[in-house]
Amino acid sequence: MATIGFHASHEQIDPGQLLKDVQLAEQAGFDAAMCSDHIEPWSARQGHSGFAWSWLGAALATTGLRFGVVTAPGQRYHPAIIAHASATLADMFPGRFWMAPGSGENMNEHITGDPWPSKETRQRRLEECVEVIRRLHAGEEVTHHGLVTVEQARVWDVPEVKPPLIAPAVSVETARRAAAWADGLVTVNQPAAKLRDMLSAYRDAGGAGKAVLQVHLSWAPTGAEALAVALDQWRTNVFSPPIPWDLASAAHFDGVSADVGPDQVRKVVNISADTAEHAQWLADYLDLGFDELYLHFVGQHQAPFIDAFAGHVLPQLRAGRRTQGVPA
Repeated sequence: MATIGFHASHEQIDPGQLLKDVQLAEQAGFDAAMCSDHIEPWSARQGHSGFAWSWLGAALATTGLRFGVVTAPGQRYHPAIIAHASATLADMFPGRFWMAPGSGENMNEHITGDPWPSKETRQRRLEECVEVIRRLHAGEEVTHHGLVTVEQARVWDVPEVKPPLIAPAVSVETARRAAAWADGLVTVNQPAAKLRDMLSAYRDAGGAGKAVLQVHLSWAPTGAEALAVALDQWRTNVFSPPIPWDLASAAHFDGVSADVGPDQVRKVVNISADTAEHAQWLADYLDLGFDELYLHFVGQHQAPFIDAFAGHVLPQLRAGRRTQGVPA
């Protein structure tokens, strides 16, 4: 049966509350969880940005869920640090942790004061980092000189179960390129044709492993409330690359999104007060070929969403999978 997970949004919720939210999501029947590793939120209205790696230790220790994290080795983090952190989590919680190393966003990486490289340079830097991380996870002593420099690094506590390295991608080309190194693919909700092309590009290039989709959604008792939540919290996230890669702060995102309206937000967030409509949207994503969906309610108060989807959406999705011959 497909995995239906909970997306824990560090940019929107303080870490203590977010820990309670993910515990509630497990109790409500969500299968897994994921988060993104930010130091800067997308908007001052969101107003949070807990340290994902600290939080993951607490979340893994206080739930039985599998967790993933989208992170960016190469600038803010040396790849040996990411290898060390991920190895420790994987050693403590075997088979319950994966990470998605990406090329990064300037809003998080500019804090080092280093120049922000071109996308091609960031991609090549990421691929070097992935190689370094895999070698360290294998117990090697690593020296590497390239876009990143590593001198005699070794991770002494090597996990028996290596954490999968899932490629985050928002374009067909990135999905195709990632097939050379990734253990799976993760992306965000986009038009069905685009998602289909991304999956095909990844698989046709030899990409193996699971296909994961993070779904931005807004639900509330009324459609007007659901739209208001999405406009308030997610209107800074309607822009295509390179804008989300290159802007440097929440203030910049708030500035460029000042005139964003409902039609633009509806293109990136599934907005409805009807849980049956949400269930159908999610079923359609599964039918495209995704193995795992992580539901990101874009509001800051998660409990009503968790309760509503546990009662009305998760059962519909699981019943639908059974009718298609997928065991529950």
